[in-house]
Amino acid sequence: MPQWPPYPAPHVARKHPAHPEHQLSDPIEEAIEVYELIAGRFLDDHLVLRPGSTAGIKVPLRQYADLERAAAAGEAAPAWLVKAARQRWAVDLTPARPLRDYLLVRAPADPQYSRASWEINLGCNYDCEHCYLGEKTFEGLGMDDKARLLHLMRDAGVLWLQITGGEPTVDRDFTDAYTLAHELGMMLTVSTNGSRLWQPKVLDVLTRMPAYRVVVSVYGASVASYDGLTRRKGSFATFKKGMAAALEAGIPMRLNLVVTEHCADEEAAMVAMAENWGLEHNSYVNMAPTIYGGAESLPAQSARHLRQRKVFTGCNAGHTFFHSDPHGKASICKVGRDPAVDLMTEGLDGLRRLGAIADSLMLRTGGCSGCRLSGSCGVCRPMAKLYQEAKAPLASYCQHGRPREEVSA
Repeated sequence: MPQWPPYPAPHVARKHPAHPEHQLSDPIEEAIEVYELIAGRFLDDHLVLRPGSTAGIKVPLRQYADLERAAAAGEAAPAWLVKAARQRWAVDLTPARPLRDYLLVRAPADPQYSRASWEINLGCNYDCEHCYLGEKTFEGLGMDDKARLLHLMRDAGVLWLQITGGEPTVDRDFTDAYTLAHELGMMLTVSTNGSRLWQPKVLDVLTRMPAYRVVVSVYGASVASYDGLTRRKGSFATFKKGMAAALEAGIPMRLNLVVTEHCADEEAAMVAMAENWGLEHNSYVNMAPTIYGGAESLPAQSARHLRQRKVFTGCNAGHTFFHSDPHGKASICKVGRDPAVDLMTEGLDGLRRLGAIADSLMLRTGGCSGCRLSGSCGVCRPMAKLYQEAKAPLASYCQHGRPREEVSA
């Protein structure tokens, strides 16, 4: 059983502001905290989490208050946490160390958003035919404003943060932003194509400050299919290189197997590749329009892999989680982007409007209003709107376009 702490020394130097009150135009060098445990609120629950692990501990409010008190007083971990950590993660909390040296207790938030996703940049080193982003431009906030945005997310209670793109690892501030988000007590998911996981700077930060999960999209099982979809010669080779480095480093990963016309005959080979690596995986088969309602991504759809979606039963978009684009514009999710809230000018007060925005975007309008099959529809209203704007085949998103026997009202 490993002795606590399991990670390297908890202080790492960096050069960007740790707090919004600092002069953002004049970054300073200081030590960052690499916390081994994070305690925070998730919806109505209180959790103790360990970065790099998908397992957590749910605690009653009384014990959560016990952690707050013990950390503030500089005491050692309470006996119940020592026992729970041993059972959950097979680690021993060193009794001689004060709890506050390795546990970050997240402060209460108002408004309270437990999750968020963030497009750090829309730029990408691939040019995939199926991409829902459409034109992928390298633009967004500088590091000082990225730091300010991350502090706003922290102050809004974000406990789980997905860093995505474009391709997030090509952003020049990726490792600094990832480091700061980790310091602020967020459980991080990185959505990537895996092509840069072999780079020392990226590999180092993901090893020293483990993500909750790294989700890697896979675009084929051969050079022809993979390079054909990404429209980048050599991309399959760099993907394999990145995967080899990440597997050797023990980075926690999950694979999204993207099945398109280019790799329609390789789904089984992609599954076999994932299983050989011993990684959790799922197949992504339904292509979506671009975020602008464009149809250019739809021809990548493999017709024989088009699947009828599960019934959409609602979600908490805009109520308990939100999405931010590269400029700090917050929307209810990646699909329902308009209207958005400018976090950089409105701050947390702007987030208070997202709930009402979400409710308005979920109303069925146009051809969807009064639909007798809407109770078993497989897409949310914002997604249906994108399909309609793209003039997509009805069968790709609406039950009215399918044979009657396939529809369950």
